[in-house]
Amino acid sequence: MSAHMTKSAFLESLLQLMDNKHHWAWDHFASGRLTHTQLKIHFQQEYAVYVRDFPIFLARILGKNPPSSARHMLAENIYEEETGGLSLGTSHPELFLTMMEGLRFSRNSFERFHLLPEARSYRAWLDRMSYHRDWVLGAATFTIFVEGSVKDRTELTAPSKKKQPKEIEALINIHPLVRYHGLNPNRMDLIRAHQLVEAGHRHDAYHMVVNYTPPAIRPSVLTCLRKSLALWLTYRDAVAKSCGITKPS
Repeated sequence: MSAHMTKSAFLESLLQLMDNKHHWAWDHFASGRLTHTQLKIHFQQEYAVYVRDFPIFLARILGKNPPSSARHMLAENIYEEETGGLSLGTSHPELFLTMMEGLRFSRNSFERFHLLPEARSYRAWLDRMSYHRDWVLGAATFTIFVEGSVKDRTELTAPSKKKQPKEIEALINIHPLVRYHGLNPNRMDLIRAHQLVEAGHRHDAYHMVVNYTPPAIRPSVLTCLRKSLALWLTYRDAVAKSCGITKPS
């Protein structure tokens, strides 16, 4: 029966899954309701779980020798993440730390801290998927789930156009970290880099996964992404609890 799942049905199943990548506490992190200490907890966990090592995850998948066009996309993604060579010339993990310094968080505080048990579980799953013998399962986990968001369906329906510098600066000026937490826009090069390279990025990820996943393992890809979602939601619950954010009844 799995062999009869069409590409269009597979794509729709992926999008339905991503429609649910939203956490109840996310609005707290996108507003001015968090204290400086709460922000630090959030960013420390994100950095250790996937931000710091994202280029490494992708390199493991590339090492499984996928087809040429998939290698090209993964290599381009690694190049940007590790060097910033397609945008601002600095790696994304480094740009993240620069942003953190702008929030008055020291670099050392991102090397030595307590990783929540739920964060360790999610991170262990990401490591496992990056090493998976079927490269497309790892690619789906990282390029669809980790890099994607609840906005993926909209992005595929109406892809973002490449933004002009003035448009990027306007977005930065209304970013929650600038508006509510006093972050100097000069420290927001991570956001600038994302905006410079993201046009069409989601479409490329879905095109790769949908077209290179053999029909027989499409259900396996969906199973992996469902587990990714479950672990991510549990991880975000733990971050919210650590920040003292109570779930609405």
